[in-house]
Amino acid sequence: MGKLDGKIALITGGSTGIGFSTAERFLAEGAEHVFITGRRQQALDEAVKKLNSKHVTAVQGDTSNLDDLDRLYSIIKKEKGHLDIIFANAGGGAFAPLGSITEKYFDDTFNSNVKGVLFTVQKALPILKDGASIILNGSIVSVKGIPAFSVYCATKAALRSFARCWIVDLKERKIRVNVVSPGPIDTPGLAALGKDAEETKAMADTFASQAVLNRLGTPDEIAKVVVFLASDDSSYVTGIELFVDGGTAQI
Repeated sequence: MGKLDGKIALITGGSTGIGFSTAERFLAEGAEHVFITGRRQQALDEAVKKLNSKHVTAVQGDTSNLDDLDRLYSIIKKEKGHLDIIFANAGGGAFAPLGSITEKYFDDTFNSNVKGVLFTVQKALPILKDGASIILNGSIVSVKGIPAFSVYCATKAALRSFARCWIVDLKERKIRVNVVSPGPIDTPGLAALGKDAEETKAMADTFASQAVLNRLGTPDEIAKVVVFLASDDSSYVTGIELFVDGGTAQI
């Protein structure tokens, strides 16, 4: 038996990286159905092809667009009637040093990383089963200061606060909320931070050297932890921020 047998799950930002690896793990652990979202239809189509399972549905949309979320939950309700697991994974960021931060950059980052997560969870509540598990994808930057990354760092600190508050809001329904906070992970999102291949490699090497384990993590290493937080293995775990960072933020 799998750890997620019979569970209906939603993974936002599920077409690549951590989201995609988590979809693979959810399916391997027996999830009855996994819904994945993403903004790019082509990437979603490729993800569905790679997952190669009748137990996956891809829904194109932007989590910061409330109409897109309404459409998503309408589809989930019609096809499966409820949700047991939400992995609010969609988000991203870019470097912008203090002094050059624009209003658009601020709005885009908070819309994607904070507004999108808030309304992903809030709009799911009517179809979220009592005793469900919500996992928010945070980051070690919730507790670390990173040069030229202050807005992104602030969005991840907001998610940490959401988890603390939401476990109180949802305690009568016994819905657990936890944050998984990756360190440097070898994903397309990490690669996108560099201006070119040379800068990307230099950045990855620096991040790897800062980890006690002296390497980047893999998306699957995060996915395994998300499975733990989604499953009954973590039935007495709620409100935590679980760092999966090779020790980067622990020293």
